[in-house]
Amino acid sequence: MRETGLNRRRFLAVGAATAVVAFDPLGVGWLTAADASPNGIPVPRLDGELVTDEAALAEAAEDYGQLVHERPRAVLRPGSVNDIAKIVTFAAAHGITVAMRGQGHAVHGQAQAGAGVVIDSRTMARVHSVSADRAVVDAGVTWSDLIKRTLASGLTPPVATDYIGLSVGGTLSVGGIGGAGSQHGMLVDNVIALEVVTGAGAVMTCSKTKNRELFDAVLGGLGQYAVIVRATVRLIPAKTTARVYNVTYDDLTSLLAAQRTAVADGRFSYLEGQVVPVEGGWDYLLEGVAYFTAPNSPDDAAMLAGLPEPKSTEIAEMSYFAWLDRITALVDQLRPLMFPNPWINLFLPDAATDAYVADLVSRLNPADVGGPILLYPVPRDRLTTPMVALPDSPTVFLFAMLRVVAPPNGDTVSRLLADNRAAYDAAVAVGGKQYPVSAIPVRPGDWRAHYGDRYSLALRAKARFDPHGVLTPGQHIFT
Repeated sequence: MRETGLNRRRFLAVGAATAVVAFDPLGVGWLTAADASPNGIPVPRLDGELVTDEAALAEAAEDYGQLVHERPRAVLRPGSVNDIAKIVTFAAAHGITVAMRGQGHAVHGQAQAGAGVVIDSRTMARVHSVSADRAVVDAGVTWSDLIKRTLASGLTPPVATDYIGLSVGGTLSVGGIGGAGSQHGMLVDNVIALEVVTGAGAVMTCSKTKNRELFDAVLGGLGQYAVIVRATVRLIPAKTTARVYNVTYDDLTSLLAAQRTAVADGRFSYLEGQVVPVEGGWDYLLEGVAYFTAPNSPDDAAMLAGLPEPKSTEIAEMSYFAWLDRITALVDQLRPLMFPNPWINLFLPDAATDAYVADLVSRLNPADVGGPILLYPVPRDRLTTPMVALPDSPTVFLFAMLRVVAPPNGDTVSRLLADNRAAYDAAVAVGGKQYPVSAIPVRPGDWRAHYGDRYSLALRAKARFDPHGVLTPGQHIFT
């Protein structure tokens, strides 16, 4: 199995020379054993390490977006949940910000903590148990590793993001959406229980029947109320094979009509779509997948029945895991290149989707994208997590432009960030919301408008669970 986490013993050995032993509040800095200061406040004894070496700080100031670089003063490589609780408690007492970083796949500094502490969850990556309907995992486990483990028992999480190399804790903090959302909602809609460390340093378990306010706040809560350290996630029986239907249309209207038909009758296990640049314009692709185990294979004619007449149809077949893992190699190739990725992800109400997307695409230069443009529907009643803000619409469409600036160019990045802001404002004007994994320059009042009537709930949860306001400053929600 490919190792996506970190070997704890190896990391502790590397960081031993720069392990933090005290904090100097007057010098506003962390002290190693080699330092000396009469102002030093001893750091709690840890099972892991708090380090300040250059490599650790530089990594924690980076993410996949390559747009924001907020350097922390220390990185915690926890050896236990208690380590996280101790450091969060210490940070809260001394006004130090804290953020949890998983695989570093954020695009706009959301998991960074300038002059604070970044918790590296990769040293907490154990799958504790897999049973008939659930798995208990540490926050640093990747979905890829979890799925490999559950498939050995014939089980799978109901939903997967398109890239499964993400950490469990990271995705549950933002929502986690994928093509199976039309059947099962988001990843956060398939969580049974959590263990978290609140901003006050308390280790707590929560679920729909225990500490419900905390449970509802943390799932999709953007790291504002507690740090997820362990999750119990739902599992379902896994199929062995994926049959993929790529149905291409010349026009947006036909694609959206096809997607609405497919989402209404639930014919596909997985339903997405793409806007694809071609010479002279765009193609519009419906990507539907039927999961099955032989001999119960899908009827191709039935799967395509009632859809608008397409430009072309291609049908392919692969293993279930190969389908889920289809873009991992590409992401692994792109990550070391460190291209800027000013992504934008928006939820649009059904009634506004046609006009909004048509107008935006008509003005879009394919050279300003460089990555996929996604467009697909999800029934609103599948999305039940309170802190995930969504349009008031029976069906919502995810519209995402996963922009890549290659080669890197600062002027291009600035222009695309401004474009993202304009696209966001236009979406809000028609009742849309952002999916907060985006690179959108924040303005005062954005988050109040984003949460709407639920903003008072967010304020109450912040005051109760992170009273010192130290958690996840990179989201800029309560500044």
